[in-house]
Amino acid sequence: MNRPDPARSSPRHAQDPPRKPLAALAALTVVSVPLTACSGTSAASDENVVTVYSADGLKGENGDGWYDRVFADFEKETGIKVEYVEGGSGEMVQRTAREKRNPQADVLVTLPPFIQQADTKGLLQKYAPQGADHVGGAGKAANGTWTAVVNNYFGFVRNTKELKQAPATWEDLLDGKYENKLQYSTPGVAGDGTAVLIKAMHDFGGQKQAMEYLGRLQKNNVGPSASTGKLAPKVDKGELLVANGDVQMNHAQSKTMPHLGIWFPAREGGRPTTFALPYAAGLVTGAPHSDNGRKLLDHLLSRTAQQQVSEIGGGFAARQDVEATDANAVALAKLMDGVEVFEPDWDDIEENLTSYIDAWKEATGG
Repeated sequence: MNRPDPARSSPRHAQDPPRKPLAALAALTVVSVPLTACSGTSAASDENVVTVYSADGLKGENGDGWYDRVFADFEKETGIKVEYVEGGSGEMVQRTAREKRNPQADVLVTLPPFIQQADTKGLLQKYAPQGADHVGGAGKAANGTWTAVVNNYFGFVRNTKELKQAPATWEDLLDGKYENKLQYSTPGVAGDGTAVLIKAMHDFGGQKQAMEYLGRLQKNNVGPSASTGKLAPKVDKGELLVANGDVQMNHAQSKTMPHLGIWFPAREGGRPTTFALPYAAGLVTGAPHSDNGRKLLDHLLSRTAQQQVSEIGGGFAARQDVEATDANAVALAKLMDGVEVFEPDWDDIEENLTSYIDAWKEATGG
């Protein structure tokens, strides 16, 4: 039975997406908790702590990312220490689900469709952070369980030293010169990896056509990767020529990776496209430190933190009342100029995600 294509909708043109200012960098005292750590002893017994499970991309490689700054400010203002666990979008939801009977996280931050998946699994409780009324309708759950804290867009990166011009189309990537020089993160595990499927289904006009293309592309693909953030350094070094990513993370990485260039593939004969892929945050059901989690969510959506999204984080503020004129905001606006932005049907994608992942596995031999 044919399903409606979840990635097709009325497009708009991104003329002025970025809009955030920022402040100077500050060192962060965040504890990174290993993914293997499952004990709740230190966090659960300490009332001055909040534990965040998050998709990667917002914490800087050198302690200079948006998380680094806002967590440091939050700890200074409240005395509450942030314990931070990072992984792929799907990985963070899976871990939260495994701990459902004994929650360890207070706040979950992940990308669509995994934030919707977390909601469906009952992993999030209702809470509208202060400032959520300034977030657009598409950036928050209708039932009040999650809110975007950083807006973002899906994209690809290339090695600008080896590829002076970005590959214009999906079809270009089938060329033999990309064999073992192309990689995208694993759909169903990484948010940006799942985004590859969503964009391909939109650009090629449906699931069948997208899977046929991705099956052909597989001969050039290096293989699976649970983390999108690990691909950009490989591109910068020339180990890969192209990889998937997202605008916020890759723009921030480009400050220390001089050979990283962001681009958006088009279908042959078409226009480059992308879609919004926000970092969305919610309060975990049964969170051991719910009050601290609420305070942190309020802080992430505060005007001060939102004004730092572009200047420090290289992303787009979630609050519509925050305008940015910093250099990053100007560069981001230029990057998005002329790119067609479509709106996926996230409810449909969340509902049918397993079948889409299964179709991808079948097409690629994954």
